[in-house]
Formats: sequence, structure tokens, C-alpha cells
Amino acid sequence: MTAKIFIDGEHGTTGLQIRTRMAGRRDVELLSIPEAERRNAAMREDLLNSADIAILCLPDDASREAVSMLAGNNRVRVIDTSTAYRVDPSWAYGFAEMDKAQADRIKSARCVSNPGCYPTGAIGLIRPLRAAGILPDGYPVTVNAVSGYTGGGKQLIAQMEDPSRDDTITANNFLYGLTLKHKHVPEMKVHGQLDRAPLFSPSVGRFAQGMIVQVPLFLEDLKDGATVESIHATLVEHYAGQDIVTVVSLEESKALPRVDAEELVGQDTMKLFVFGTPGGAHVNLVALLDNLGKGASGAAVQNMDLMLSA
Repeated sequence: MTAKIFIDGEHGTTGLQIRTRMAGRRDVELLSIPEAERRNAAMREDLLNSADIAILCLPDDASREAVSMLAGNNRVRVIDTSTAYRVDPSWAYGFAEMDKAQADRIKSARCVSNPGCYPTGAIGLIRPLRAAGILPDGYPVTVNAVSGYTGGGKQLIAQMEDPSRDDTITANNFLYGLTLKHKHVPEMKVHGQLDRAPLFSPSVGRFAQGMIVQVPLFLEDLKDGATVESIHATLVEHYAGQDIVTVVSLEESKALPRVDAEELVGQDTMKLFVFGTPGGAHVNLVALLDNLGKGASGAAVQNMDLMLSA
């Protein structure tokens, strides 16, 4: 049976990537709205209510509006890629590898909130350590990250690529979120199972796609006896039995001279690394992913496939 899929916001960066991933598939029928009609509320509402799954690639307020258009229609299932519902307990969080039961929650959910790209990396590193009791209550978690500029959508892409603009950006790498109140912080706290908000410092590099997320830790402030080896073993055990998230071996990590933010461009997977000297005082946890792959469009398609498999 062919499932009808409507991507509300299909002409944006995330929506276009989702369409690309579905090209040639015979198990889905894409319902489409012409770009010139994308603000036609009546047409949008009709397409939303005609779909089996609606994938919302919209700003937060527009996503809430789209959900309101489905009021009373319990048949249509929804995947929202905005931040509007990511900490809403009535929505399933769309990070299937987050724990052993999450894929089944996504399969059976009517409404799924797609994770953010930065939180996917951060939660992927933090949550296994919280679940194992290695990362104690009250630990002051810091998250440092760099993303490809496509993560900022069409406006940032134009600012980075078009030198004729008055607001063009010439920096090769820049920090932002300087108020330390980035919209992804609540998501990291809730789904990372943290009891205090992490200090998050994001940056953008002059490359289109790719991402590195780092969580540095002091071993002496973790659970007694925590080591580089035990932390690595915890991550390996947490992600055993699936093929989306890979935990790189300590031997391979030790041999690396550098980590390339663009290594997984075009892929919908994520790599996790544990860096640190055995017997040392510190460990640096690193997640590597494509900000438009496992960090956005790839995750949305993965969640759609889980929902269709129910």
C-alpha cells in the first residue's frame, strides 16, 4: 500500500533534502504544493488532511498553525522538524537510538518531534552516561559544537554564499548564541536527562554540511572509577544492535590525527568518539554527523519509515 506524504515546507533546505531522499521510492506518494501557493492556507490545510503522514519543515509558529489545521483529524500522523514540540511529553522524540524502547515509541506515535542537529550529537553522548549513572546529578555539562552553514536555513546560506549582499558574512568560522540561551538547550536538558541546563556554545564554519559536537568531562568528577575505557564500553553497550550510530574503537580514535566535520556529508549515520589518555584526568566525547542527515532530513525519513512499519 502506498502511503501519502505531504512535506509542509518542501521548498526549504530540510524539505528539499527529504524530497531527495524519497526520490524513486514506490512505497510513498508525495503530495506537493506549488511554491507559488505555499502561503495558500486552504490548499495547505487540504493537503495536510489528505496525507497519511505530514512532515512539517517550518518555523515554530507555522508548525503550530499546521498542527491546528489537523484538529479533530486523528488519522493523519505528524513529524515536526521545528523546535515547537521537542520537549512536549505528548510527542514522541524522534531519536530512535536514544534508548532501547525509543524506536517502538516512534512506531506507535501519532506525533513525532524530529530532533535538532546539535542535540542529536549532544544527547547521543550524554544520555548513555546518565542512564549508566556515570554522569552524576549536578555535573556542569558543557557542549561545544560547529555546524555547516546550511543549518541556518536559506538566509544564512545566502549570507555565506553571496558576496554581493549587504549582510554577507565573510568569516570562515564564527560563534553565535552568545547569550547562552540557544533554543536547543531545553531539548538537550530534557532528553539528555540532565538536572541542570548545559552550557552550550555553537559555531558555524565555512562549509555547507557537516557537524562536530564535543562534550568534555573531568573524570574525577564522574562516578568513582570512571575511566576512558569504561565510558567507551558504556557507549558501545548502549548502541549495540543497530547500525545508525557507530562507536569508534579506542584504538582507531587514538590513531586519528584529526576529526573532519565533513566526513559524513550525505550520510544519515553518526559516529561517536571517546578521546583521552588512559590514566589521565580528562575525556573528550565527540559526535560526528551531517547536520542535514542524521541531524535533520535523514532523521525525518528514518522516523517516517519507523511509523510506516507499525
